[in-house]
Amino acid sequence: MQLSSLRIDWTRNETLVPLVIIAFCALAAFSDPSFLSIPTLTDLLRGSIVLGIFAVAAMLVLISGGIDVSFTAVAAFTMYSTAMLLNTLAPDLPWYAAIGIGMAMGAALGSINGILIVGFGLPTLIVTLGTLSIFRGFMLTFIGQKQITTLPPGMREFGRMMMIRGTNPDGSFYSLPWAFAATVGVIVVTWFILHKTMLGRSIFAIGGSLESARRIGINVRATQFFIYVYVGALAGLAGIIHSSMARVANPFDLVGLELSVIAAVVLGGARLTGGHGTLTGTLLGVALIVLVRNSLVVIGVPATWQMVVIGLLILIGTGLPAWQAKRAAARAA
Repeated sequence: MQLSSLRIDWTRNETLVPLVIIAFCALAAFSDPSFLSIPTLTDLLRGSIVLGIFAVAAMLVLISGGIDVSFTAVAAFTMYSTAMLLNTLAPDLPWYAAIGIGMAMGAALGSINGILIVGFGLPTLIVTLGTLSIFRGFMLTFIGQKQITTLPPGMREFGRMMMIRGTNPDGSFYSLPWAFAATVGVIVVTWFILHKTMLGRSIFAIGGSLESARRIGINVRATQFFIYVYVGALAGLAGIIHSSMARVANPFDLVGLELSVIAAVVLGGARLTGGHGTLTGTLLGVALIVLVRNSLVVIGVPATWQMVVIGLLILIGTGLPAWQAKRAAARAA
């Protein structure tokens, strides 16, 4: 085996992000030895459930050369509407029916983005900013701050279903809900779509060059429409999971999460210009963001600095590989 094949590519985010994760864990463990424990691990995994689903959805859009910031509004609208609908019309439906209804409702809202982008050729950022405002404005007008504190029985049951549950010798309790399996399922299905189907190849091709994708016969409009419907369905799933675990449907519970999600995807190596992105990198980005959100207090940094730290990570995670790639290109020239 040649030594060149063992050389680490320091320009890849998939290389840099794990190093930052290890550094954060080491610092947190030094500040609090109990950080490296099963309760902490399950807390981090629990915190990655909704963020992970959102990140997979956002990654798919970025690969295609677009950007979607409306997924949190779709999730909030879906979880509230589904809970209200089931409480009013069908309170006895099982949890999987609630998830199915939520995903269908999210797909319908996602199709609105798809129609505006595909049918009218509008920029993805402008469209999703507009629908973000519409969905949130609609809820603010007709619902206000009213929360649904009594969820349908099926959603409450789903929130109580645990994969892992136990108690440490020191009395600390830990648990991991079955909702984590939904995140794993989303990752597996999305991996299959991206790497084992022509649809996935079309998504990468569109992100690489829209005009080239058209010239080789890819149905660009159908592919783009699928992306936003699929993203809407994932947002609907994330909304149902979030409200089930929180035991409440708060119409504005997910407001502001867009930055953390896009940060995770960008830190994972997805390019805003499209055509590139990996599930491995995205999951590493999610792990880093969740770690930052959960460990700042442990290492003595006030929680109010959370967004500052995330912003710095975005700048470093995107700027350093670009700088190193530019240096490598200059040396090769």
